[in-house]
Amino acid sequence: MNVLLISTYELGHQPLSLASPAAWLRRAGAHVTCIDASLTPLTSEQVADAGLIAISVPMHTATRLALSLLPRLRAATPQAFIVCYGLYAPLNAAILRDAGADCCLGGEVEELLTSIWQRLSAGERPPTGNAIVLNRLDLIPPDRSDLPPLNRYAKLIMNGEARLAGYTETTRGCKHLCRHCPVVPIYNGRFRVVPRETVLADIRAQVAAGARHITFGDPDFLNGPGHILPIVRAMHAEFPDLTYDVTIKVEHILRYAHLLPELRATGCVLVVSALESLDDTILDRFDKRHTRADIAQAIALLRANDIALNATFVAFTPWTTRQVYRDLLLGIADLGLIESVAPVQYGLRLLIPAGSRLLTLPEVRAIVEPFDPTALVYPWQHPDPAMDALQQAVLNLAQRSEQYGAARGDFYRHLLDLCDQVLGPGPRPATIPPLPPGPYLSEPWYCCAEPVSHQSIASFL
Repeated sequence: MNVLLISTYELGHQPLSLASPAAWLRRAGAHVTCIDASLTPLTSEQVADAGLIAISVPMHTATRLALSLLPRLRAATPQAFIVCYGLYAPLNAAILRDAGADCCLGGEVEELLTSIWQRLSAGERPPTGNAIVLNRLDLIPPDRSDLPPLNRYAKLIMNGEARLAGYTETTRGCKHLCRHCPVVPIYNGRFRVVPRETVLADIRAQVAAGARHITFGDPDFLNGPGHILPIVRAMHAEFPDLTYDVTIKVEHILRYAHLLPELRATGCVLVVSALESLDDTILDRFDKRHTRADIAQAIALLRANDIALNATFVAFTPWTTRQVYRDLLLGIADLGLIESVAPVQYGLRLLIPAGSRLLTLPEVRAIVEPFDPTALVYPWQHPDPAMDALQQAVLNLAQRSEQYGAARGDFYRHLLDLCDQVLGPGPRPATIPPLPPGPYLSEPWYCCAEPVSHQSIASFL
């Protein structure tokens, strides 16, 4: 019986969420076809031949796109068993099942997906329902053999050069409980390690496929320093010219500052960090466990170690007043971050999905509207309508800027003009010194952002 694994969107990375279960299923004897539907059209033959279809939904955008795909899959193959898996699957299970899924899985799903295939192959119908599985799996090297080549995915742009970028993970889940994070409802403060040799084998395969840079997609690379350090040491010893980027929260940059020199020495050129806000009250509501002062210290530490920063923000929240937003813009300039912030980051609006820990706050419950099954969020309106208008205008400006390749400094100046138009004249930085662009990835989107017009499934049937 054939298996069809589908990814709808993974931030411009070759989808590990397909490659890992594909390896497990093929080891068990399944014939597996992997389709990255953001790049490769689905065909009626592929769908009709599949007895098991599994769709990866690791983030908000991917889930929204999967919702549009599920009814068409179900209509095309009524007999197939359809699974949705990933962080957003259990949290949106009722909606995904109404759209055509038979069951929804979260967490460490490879073993369970394989057992579903085995039952189907034996002529049994697996039980429908939902499950979050956090078993400690002995994960094996992913099988990327039928995924699109790396040159179709995001690249690292550094010193005017585009490097093919691979993607892997050394851990899953996270030991922190940030209120707005979609990892928390599934892993609830736990994380699982990927075996060292599995990670290194995956890196070797991607280097052989042309990768000159690796993105480590762990929610936080320093959840387990004792696990990751031997991996980057071994990787650097084998591939001394290979660069990499990681995601690290501010709290960990400060706590593990002594590790930054070794990260840089082993090839780390870029750290992604979810600063989220420069307002301490908002940071406290998010339970980020850092302050604006901590952010400044973390930036200084990264600079001292010659590691670039890709700073991410949730720029628009119910508590983002006109003054708070202008302070954000001024603070980004004051901290020397203009080249470290992708334009889209200035326009991201807080999403409150199903299961969000933000809903534990009375002030959040007081402002949200009933859950929207199409948008997959609890909607909210800003008490100042001008802020909602500004957010949409900023996002439109960011999309145009990315489309035309505008320099980040130029975008920032246009953004100041836009704020003056929408909110009235306001303060500006005394100077905006020119800064050289640092390394960055060519896919500018973000896991907790709304999908936009150019993000769609390539084709279906």
